[in-house]
Amino acid sequence: MTAAHAPQCNKMAESAELKQMVMSLRVSELQVLLGYAGRNKHGRKHELLTKALHLLKAGCSPAVQMKIKELYRRRFPTKMVSPVDLALPGVHSAASLSAGLAQLSSPSPLLPVSLLGPKHELSLPHLPSALHPVHPDVKLQRLPFYDLLDELIKPTSLVSDSSQRFQEACYAFALTPQQVQQISSSMDISGTKCDFAVQVQLRFCLSETSCPQEDHFPPTLCVKVNGKPCNLPGYLPPTKNGVEPKRPSRPINITSLVRLSTTVPNTIAASWTSEIGRSFSMAVYMVRQQTSAVLLQRLRAKGIRNPDHSRALIKEKLTADPESEIATTSLRVSLLCPLGKMRLMIPCRSVTCSHLQCFDATLYIQMNEKKPTWVCPVCDKKAPYEHLIIDGLFMEILSSCSDCDEIQFKEDGGWCPMRSKREVQEVSSGCNGTATGVMSLPRQAWSGLRRGFQQAFAEESGIRFEQIRTKSQVWEGGYKDLASSTTRPVTDKSC
Repeated sequence: MTAAHAPQCNKMAESAELKQMVMSLRVSELQVLLGYAGRNKHGRKHELLTKALHLLKAGCSPAVQMKIKELYRRRFPTKMVSPVDLALPGVHSAASLSAGLAQLSSPSPLLPVSLLGPKHELSLPHLPSALHPVHPDVKLQRLPFYDLLDELIKPTSLVSDSSQRFQEACYAFALTPQQVQQISSSMDISGTKCDFAVQVQLRFCLSETSCPQEDHFPPTLCVKVNGKPCNLPGYLPPTKNGVEPKRPSRPINITSLVRLSTTVPNTIAASWTSEIGRSFSMAVYMVRQQTSAVLLQRLRAKGIRNPDHSRALIKEKLTADPESEIATTSLRVSLLCPLGKMRLMIPCRSVTCSHLQCFDATLYIQMNEKKPTWVCPVCDKKAPYEHLIIDGLFMEILSSCSDCDEIQFKEDGGWCPMRSKREVQEVSSGCNGTATGVMSLPRQAWSGLRRGFQQAFAEESGIRFEQIRTKSQVWEGGYKDLASSTTRPVTDKSC
């Protein structure tokens, strides 16, 4: 074989090797590859495989070739040269460095090759510290008002090749034609500014894998998207003196700064202050924004919780503890929402809350649409949207009790309305001088009546006029027979 044919043979061998790698990939990996290359990634496995092989046949960029090798190495991991071995090339001889690069012909999962857009011609990528994997197993909390459509950059360690306290890193992603079309068609120009229902969302969080993470910004974070400064949420006022101010936990909408193009990649440059013992991750998603009306509709679609659940909770709370000297015999709850002080329409609470008191679902969701905190207004504990339930027992009570704002639960799980004011009761009067009515007046009014009636009325009839305090805390008039020591309500005849 002549030297002239050697490059061509090497190219053919590499092409055959890449083809074998592509054919060994699974559906999820084929979707990642096609999405990375800006191709349609939807379809069955044989369709995805055909598209990927056609991509190879048409001649793909070095970036896509390295992506194929990266996916293959993840599928069939082998021992590789650690980035630490290559981080200080000055201490290696040229022969050892080229040998190391030869072993690293496909990038290690620790190298951020996947962060670069498919249109980039790649050189040697950044070599981050081995302490932080490029793609840690970090999951961010689901945001109720945003439906996830696509993952443009999966959670990625925020690391720099610098050992300085102030660090910088750059990331890139490209949009597929379908993604560009989705974002463009969702544009709403009816208001004063241009809004998108489908958004590109940038999120930061702590690199913790124990549970889904809420949004958390690194200290002194500064972000530029395609060279333009990105507005970050303003700092919250510190709760204590000397505490560093913190930004609210929410995502960043960068749609207006993103290039809606399939040929030009988008870059994100981040700078921040490193913290000892804490590391951060970032991710970029494509999402569709939803309204409070949609979330309320979804909550209704989950159905109403069986009233027996609440009755069982009532019995549990009112069951006497033999070891306790104090026993709870009844529970009072309000039919007014603690948020708006109006009558409940859709009573709900979180399944994680231990109280019976409900709040109105509509008002709660609307308030979190403006300022997402998802905190229960009754107990001040977390009450996320996915934990909300509509209480079936309260729905029954609201439909059957329309003339009171407070009820009392009994030990057997039953309930009775609590009247805040005693209604005027009318009783028929008889010929024997029995009561024909009961007067209900404030305490101050009865004080005046007592002074006027006490002397003349008590001396002549032997009946002393006095106040009676009822269970409903209303002071009412009554008279006491001095001979029998019995108290009766004031009658029209007596007055």
